[in-house]
Amino acid sequence: MDHARTACLGAGVIGASWAALFLASGRSVAVYDPSPEAEAQTRAYVETAWPTLTRLGLTVHGTPDALSFHTSAAAAVEGATFVQENVPERLAIKHAVFAEIEPALAPGAIVASSASGLTLGQMQDGWADPAPLVLGHPFNPPHLVPLVEVMGNARTGPGVADATAAFYESIGKVTIRVTKEVPGHVANRLQAAVWREAIHLAKEGVASVGDIDKAMWAGPGLRWAAMGPTACFSLGAGAGGLQAFCNHFRDTFNGWWDDMGRPYLDDDTITMLVDGADDAADGISHDEMLARRDAMITVMQEALRPHRKGR
Repeated sequence: MDHARTACLGAGVIGASWAALFLASGRSVAVYDPSPEAEAQTRAYVETAWPTLTRLGLTVHGTPDALSFHTSAAAAVEGATFVQENVPERLAIKHAVFAEIEPALAPGAIVASSASGLTLGQMQDGWADPAPLVLGHPFNPPHLVPLVEVMGNARTGPGVADATAAFYESIGKVTIRVTKEVPGHVANRLQAAVWREAIHLAKEGVASVGDIDKAMWAGPGLRWAAMGPTACFSLGAGAGGLQAFCNHFRDTFNGWWDDMGRPYLDDDTITMLVDGADDAADGISHDEMLARRDAMITVMQEALRPHRKGR
């Protein structure tokens, strides 16, 4: 199934970004969002994203004009064979939307949820038959960052998770399969672990918030954009590979792990982080920082693409 007709339920930052990517791939996109500003904001987002998507070679078959807006979720999913759900992460809202769209879905339609904090099992309880529902959790912004975490389970229809991954990959995404339900899935837990230690280092006065961020993007973050930490460490001890690395650094890492902190986001910690981030920004506005982030991600994606072929 080529999923020529898609729908996006919820048109915040995530939903608008998905809509831009689906349009770029040559699909039509039907959008539902109850906000009266949703249409104008989504069209503006697509217009802003389109030059970047073109630069990345993703708009060859697409047009930003294949976009429609609807006054109900049921109307938006009518005739769509792939639905990306991005409504607020409150179970009551998710369940209400699922109950509305379930009778209106086309036969064989897939509904992928962008949920980051809710589990698939929690969301499935909002369905009479949850066979069409899968987890399709992106990283923000979805039209630029390739990762999507895909998960189905015993209540998901046969082949639905595989078809979801195939669709995402056909529009340029990189998918991983989540095979066990845990809060936060995979990538969010990885970045939460790193941020926890970053906060601990700042609270202990080891370095400033800005310098800790700099240590990441100028050091391991650069390597991790090429390959993950286990693969990187497998190259860190010469021809002996990961076994030699672990033999050499076993006690070192065990000592570091024992010494790592467990801070919490209480009011004092949040104030420290906000003040530290403001100092590091040095007057750069939010919009300028956002544009700078997206520009750097775009350049990295362009540079890395030849090396990712077939990966």
